[in-house]
Amino acid sequence: MFEGQPKGLYALALANTGERFGYYTMLAIFTLFLQAKFGYTAAETSTIFGSFLGFVYFMPLIGGILADRFGYGKMVTSGIVVMFLGYTLLAIPTGADITGKAMMFGALALISCGTGLFKGNLQVMVGNLYDNPQLSGKRDTAFSLFYMAINVGALFAPTAATKVTNYVLAGSHFTYEPQIPSLAHQFLDGTIKPDGNVLLEQLKAAQGFTGDMATFCTTYIEQLSKAYNYGFAVACISLIISMAIYVAFRSTFKHADVNNKQKVQSGSIDAQADELSPADTRQRIIALLLVFAVVIFFWMAFHQNGLTMTFFARDYTAKSVMGFDRLGFDVLNLVLAVVAVYSAFSFFQSKTSKGKGISGVLLVAAVIGIAANYHTMDGEVKILPQIFQQFNPFFVVALTPVSLAVFSYLARKGKEPSAPRKIGFGMLIAACGFMILAVASLGLPTPTTVQTEGIADNLLVSPNWLISTYLVLTFAELLLSPMGISFVSKVAPPKYKGMMMGGWFVATAIGNYLVAIIGYLWGDMQLWMVWSVLIVCCLLSALFIFSIMKRLEKVS
Repeated sequence: MFEGQPKGLYALALANTGERFGYYTMLAIFTLFLQAKFGYTAAETSTIFGSFLGFVYFMPLIGGILADRFGYGKMVTSGIVVMFLGYTLLAIPTGADITGKAMMFGALALISCGTGLFKGNLQVMVGNLYDNPQLSGKRDTAFSLFYMAINVGALFAPTAATKVTNYVLAGSHFTYEPQIPSLAHQFLDGTIKPDGNVLLEQLKAAQGFTGDMATFCTTYIEQLSKAYNYGFAVACISLIISMAIYVAFRSTFKHADVNNKQKVQSGSIDAQADELSPADTRQRIIALLLVFAVVIFFWMAFHQNGLTMTFFARDYTAKSVMGFDRLGFDVLNLVLAVVAVYSAFSFFQSKTSKGKGISGVLLVAAVIGIAANYHTMDGEVKILPQIFQQFNPFFVVALTPVSLAVFSYLARKGKEPSAPRKIGFGMLIAACGFMILAVASLGLPTPTTVQTEGIADNLLVSPNWLISTYLVLTFAELLLSPMGISFVSKVAPPKYKGMMMGGWFVATAIGNYLVAIIGYLWGDMQLWMVWSVLIVCCLLSALFIFSIMKRLEKVS
């Protein structure tokens, strides 16, 4: 898996890991922040969240066009600086007035622009490492490893956000209670209903607050908002680390920081010889556009993790776990599980007794570590809604070697599916993921009912429903995302590489903007019907890509 990969892959992957850690720390709490601080409704939050994600993934098109002209490296370093400014603005505590909103939206604009300069161009450089014919066969594996590194950063992000939230609230003698922000805004706005008022009084007493209700509501909102601001500051630190890695190890990938224009100017390629015919160029671009059309609906479904799936975690999922269920809610256990998986693979793949011995020791140590940590955990572990977002990156990191092993075996047998076919299978699996949530949601009250009246503890569902959904969606993601990026880097006409990689992100941007549509349904509609919309979208997308499979495989 790691054998024979160029050093530049690891340098670029680690630089991206730092940036993604900060981004996903921010994303884990972003929708919660919008509703807690500003009192936005689910529909308003969905619009802001979807628009932000849309711009984050649209701007790589602009970044790619600029990189095709000025160079990839310049755009990457500029992007880190711009993102840092954005996260700094977002980390500054403000009021919920017009100034606070202006700073928040300004921060989102800077983060979007900076990501546009950074994200796609870094991935183009990864692809460029494998333009050498001797390395071209390792391209798909490289992008799987690169994607795994992204998720290493994302794995720790929800825990970082949770730790900061709990620390700041504890400083004011508060604990996190998901129903307080909404009820507090209703009280301050004068829209709270009698049942909600009774519930808010009970929650206030449980927090040990002795002042009047208005002071409690204002103070709790201010402290929770500040906790989220400090969580955003984590992203600033992670970007400094990312920049340090990128600059320190630039020598390992400097040769990949060359666009087509620079290659022609240096004489390393013949512009005429390297250029495809107009017909071939058109055929490749059309194939890419067809794939882009399909992945729109995957990202529309997948990125519900930061919106409606977070709402589901907050409003409908048990607030604590006991027994073996506690294992997954300590990031140390997840890290040890990853070590165990990789040690097991290394044990069976090692060709020397020394390698097998080291791998065996690590495997046993990881299992013992998990058992020891389990016995030292509290009997009951409280859950904050953002913590569920650690399961997707955990599954990506843990399952990447499994995925690579399976496809390596199929490749040796000459039966490995093409990248477009993997994307089609990914869409089918994504539909299965939301079927799990649809079943879990049967008989639950609507979100509007929960917002105004609360929900009885006996109706809260097991966290395992959400965890299972994340597991299935991860299988879909591993088939679709890294394979899609690899497909773009391989099929894109040389002189349009930056633009086509940007096109992949535009498709992602459209899908992310459409995330808001599901948020608009989050109100009076039954939950199983909300998830069914996503199931239908995934199934139709799978049907479409399989219908054009021959055309896609012709150019891949």
